[in-house]
Order: sequence, then structure tokens, then C-alpha cells
Amino acid sequence: MATDILTREAGIAHAANRLPSVIVDDYNSELKADDGFVGDKVSKKAFREILERWRETLRKVGPDPFGDKPSAELSKKALDRALEGTDPLTSGLIFSAIEDFAQELAGVVRRFLRQKGWRDTEGLVVGGGFSDSRVGHLAIARAGVILRAGGLDLTLEPIRHHPDEAGLIGSVHLAPAWIFSGYDSLLAVDIGGSNIRAGVVVTNLRKAPDLSRSAVWRSEIWRHCDEDPAPSRDAAVDRLIAMLTDLIRRAERANLALAPFIGIGCPGVIAADGTIDRGGQNLPGNWEADHFNLAERLVAAIPRVGGHATMVVMHNDAVVQGLSEVPHRTDLTRWGILTIGTGLGNARFTNRSADDVGA
Repeated sequence: MATDILTREAGIAHAANRLPSVIVDDYNSELKADDGFVGDKVSKKAFREILERWRETLRKVGPDPFGDKPSAELSKKALDRALEGTDPLTSGLIFSAIEDFAQELAGVVRRFLRQKGWRDTEGLVVGGGFSDSRVGHLAIARAGVILRAGGLDLTLEPIRHHPDEAGLIGSVHLAPAWIFSGYDSLLAVDIGGSNIRAGVVVTNLRKAPDLSRSAVWRSEIWRHCDEDPAPSRDAAVDRLIAMLTDLIRRAERANLALAPFIGIGCPGVIAADGTIDRGGQNLPGNWEADHFNLAERLVAAIPRVGGHATMVVMHNDAVVQGLSEVPHRTDLTRWGILTIGTGLGNARFTNRSADDVGA
């Protein structure tokens, strides 16, 4: 397999545990609860269900502040506006849901910290779509207070970048250091159960050699969940190839020195050869088939970037989103990420020491 040989020769591999700046101690843990998976308690759907329960209680004694609109259809922006509005009943309703969700989140964090790969975790960032809201920020902050009040010396904070951009920016930490000696940007892909996003990430190394100023220069998004009928896997891959091809043209016109590298974050457990072992059930079509290899498909369609052979590296999407925090977590040794969206993504990292990185 050409792409597998290329990545091995470069000293990197798909879903590697040992990355340029961190060791990936664990990821995609699927902790079980009596009534399902632990992560189901802190999904976007779970928050809406908590809110609905509070609304049902209020309806027994008076009007519902949100009327007849189902909780599942209330947008993040609508909830944020209501939270900061002038009606105390509506604000109190949302605060009640935040409190219950924060208690659940704190409990889920405790469960993770009891796992072998998560012991001695010093800090957690929370990403995913839920973190991109005032409601989400308050729930995360409240869960952090609950944990510290319970005796855990642990920081719990929202992810620094917008979660959509973090899923692209993290790809710079999948690339080997030599990539940055001759290039100022690279291609990144974030594949999710609702959409596929592709972008060009500029490294801005002159401003910050530690990659802390890396930023999305341009991105494109395709919401495959809105398609009717649902697209096939091959149609989704073709759409991604078209997005990447367009981004390459745009980068060339802007005189960016685009690296021959594509970093990909994808749900599930990724094998060393780039296939998906499990966890891709929400993607369009069957992405877990033994014969399907996304990296090879992309290399076949885009064999060269700027005259050089294309390298593709895949990892779990929560891992990649967490990697966007690498330059900002140097004060910690062991830290992790939880991504709250359709489900609960997760990854735990150990920072590599200067001696280890140079070894």
C-alpha cells in the first residue's frame, strides 16, 4: 500500500500513539453504564432531554416559557438568548438544566479518571458543538467547580478555538517537524456524523515557532446529514476530493507554500493502515469495510501537491481536536479532551519532554 509505505518511511503512521509533541495514552473509550454508555449522559441530546424534563414539571403548574416548541428544536443561540434575557423564569429554567447536566458531566469525568489510561490527569478541555455556547460554557464551569469541591485538583475548561476550527488546526500536530521547514500551510479534514469539513491551516511559524498561532485560512463544509436521499460512501469521498482540490487551487493562487500533507480527524478507532476498525456507524455508507481505505483513495485522487508526493495521516477526531490545545497545555504533563456532540469523544495525552522529543 503506497500511502502506508510513505507514512512509515516518514516515521509516522495512522492513529499513532507517539506523536511529535504528545503520547496518546487512550482515546475513544466506550465506558458502559447500567442503562447504556456513560457518554450518552452528556451528549447534546442528553441536555435537551434534561431541559424537557424541567419544562414538563413547569407545565403542571403553569405556562411553558418556550411554548409548544420541542426542546430538541431549540438552537444553541435561542437558549443563550433566553438565558441572558429579562424573564427570570426562563433563565431559571435553563440554569436548572445546566445544573443537572453539570452534575452528570462531573460524574462522567470521575468515571474516566478511574480508568488506567486516564489516571493522574491534571486538566481536561471540553470541545465539540456543546462547548460553542454560553450554556455550554456555564455547564463546563459548574462541573469544574463540582469536581474541585469534591477534592479533585483538576482544571476543566472549554476548548480554546471554535470546535469546528480546532478539528482542523489539530492536524498540524500530526505532521512531522520536517514538514514545516519548507511549507507554511497544510490541508486538514474533519469528518463527522453531520458534516465533513476541509480546510487550509496556516502555521504562522514566524509569529510562534510552537505552532500556537496556527489558524484556519479557508475552509469548506458539506452537511451530508441534510442530503435526501443520504449520500453513499463513495459519493461522500468524491465530494471531499472535490473540496480538497478546490482548496489546493485557492492556496496556489494565494501563493501559499502548501505542504504535500493531509491530516484527517475521523470518528472511531483508526487502524495503523488507515482503515476504520469501529465507530464509523454515523458516517454516510459503510466506512468500516475491510476493503475501504480513505487515505489510499485520497492519495490516488490527489497524488501530488505542489510537485511532491501526497502524504495522508488519519487519527480519531477527538484526538485531533485535542491536539489543537498542545501549545497551550505545556504547563501540564497529563491532560485530555472530552468532545460533547452527538456522542462523547475522548482522548488522553501525556506531553513529551524535550529529551523525549529529540530522541
